Amino acid sequence: QAQLVESGGGLVQFGGSLRLSCAASGFTFSSSAMSWYRQAPGKERELVAHISTAGGSIYCGDSVKGRCVISRDNAKNTVYLQMNSLKPEDTAVYYCHAVGYGYWGQGTQVTVSS
Repeated sequence: QAQLVESGGGLVQFGGSLRLSCAASGFTFSSSAMSWYRQAPGKERELVAHISTAGGSIYCGDSVKGRCVISRDNAKNTVYLQMNSLKPEDTAVYYCHAVGYGYWGQGTQVTVSS
């Protein structure tokens, strides 16, 4: 059974950093591009970052550009999202998504206090 489990969320102060992890199992992780999305209360789910299967192609959304680092370790079946200079508007539930398979994780809450 395929599974994506996010971790690393929590409460962080304005200007702080977080590193989110998403551990994958039950499918061929290395064959899937991976994305991070987020959804704030009352808002639509938003693409935050995307990484290709081998990590050679990376994208960070306009709202996090310059503050976002996405990476993956195919040996560990894990994708990471490093977020720096966090702002209150980054507060959301962050979801991991296996693009090639359509799988979603359960999400991890990130709350940035002002």
